[in-house]
Amino acid sequence: MSVRKRRWVTRAGQERESWVVDYVDQAGSRHIETYSKKKDADARHSDVRVDVRAGVHVAPSKSPTIKEACEGWIRAAEAAGLERATIKQYREHVNQHIVPFIGRLKLSELNAQAVRKFEDRLRAEGRSSAMICKVLSSLGSLLADAQEQGLTARNAVRDLRRNRRRGKDRRAIARQKGKLKVGVDIPSSEEIKAILAHTQGRWRPLLVVAVFTGLRASELRGLRWKDVDFNKGELHVRQRADRFNAIGWPKSAAGERAVPFGKFVANTLKEWKLACPKSDGDLVFPNGVGKVESLANIINRGLVPACVAAGISVRATDERGKPLNDDEGHPIVKAKYTGLHPLRHFYASWCINRPADGGLGLPPKVVQERLGHSSITMTYDRYGHLFPRGDDAKELDAAEEALLA
Repeated sequence: MSVRKRRWVTRAGQERESWVVDYVDQAGSRHIETYSKKKDADARHSDVRVDVRAGVHVAPSKSPTIKEACEGWIRAAEAAGLERATIKQYREHVNQHIVPFIGRLKLSELNAQAVRKFEDRLRAEGRSSAMICKVLSSLGSLLADAQEQGLTARNAVRDLRRNRRRGKDRRAIARQKGKLKVGVDIPSSEEIKAILAHTQGRWRPLLVVAVFTGLRASELRGLRWKDVDFNKGELHVRQRADRFNAIGWPKSAAGERAVPFGKFVANTLKEWKLACPKSDGDLVFPNGVGKVESLANIINRGLVPACVAAGISVRATDERGKPLNDDEGHPIVKAKYTGLHPLRHFYASWCINRPADGGLGLPPKVVQERLGHSSITMTYDRYGHLFPRGDDAKELDAAEEALLA
């Protein structure tokens, strides 16, 4: 294995030179790669030497393109039985972001520098920071799958991330979004009362459970009557419905949990059980024919009309932020909260600062378990600023006095 200079004269009489990496891989096959700069040849020589010794080197001539690797990755995901929503997202990342920009590259050509250029190009093409993180995460999973198959020696995405401070991109996204604010991202207590007061029909018990248990929309849609324990006052989350209305396992191992509820929720559910449509799946909140209720119906027919009726709305604007009016010149309003997740945010804030507890609320670990978060870090990252804090000024005064006494 060596790096040597190669010189030659063109037909036009001009002298040329290049640098050649000459090596034999772990299978005994000889390979020659040419580079215009010595530093590039030396870098390649170092990488190849390490990979050959480890027995994981893949020659460029035997390396598939990223597009070919994507196709194999999707097939493997389907064979593994991943949820349709997950596979759909993978396909979107591959077809709309990965293949159009780097699909022709070979896996052996994808190093940390190439991933950085890909990231910069996505940003230049107008992709958001959140979307770039998701696409890079999918690319990293693709490369991990290729590593398992022996198609590539390195995972360039993870190599790049090791060179950065852990969590830097996520913190950048968090700074853009800012902290969750009551009255903006989290409904206030008055808004929750107004929403429930103006919710009618079969949507009322669903929104009551959403507010006072914090279940995810998918968990509400997959909830069964046999998972409602009226004696203990607990809901047991054991399944969920995905965006295609297919029933599956909870989002994570932590998602399978028991969530307590009070008398108000119990009475609401008991009353609803008498009028609930029959369902083959024993669903608590089925649609009119006993099937899984769609999220769009819950939002558009239940939550949004309740918000508008309660006056919890904002002026509709165009893309430039200009207020919109109807044909008669009246302002067009839309619901302030257009998804069920704000109700989950309210439940979290209510657990953290409940008036009945004197504002002290539940310990962080209990809040994590109630929400079904996979780690306490996730709970703190999302809701840490809502937990009660001591009187820092008085504490510092006492500390200073004790030190200087």
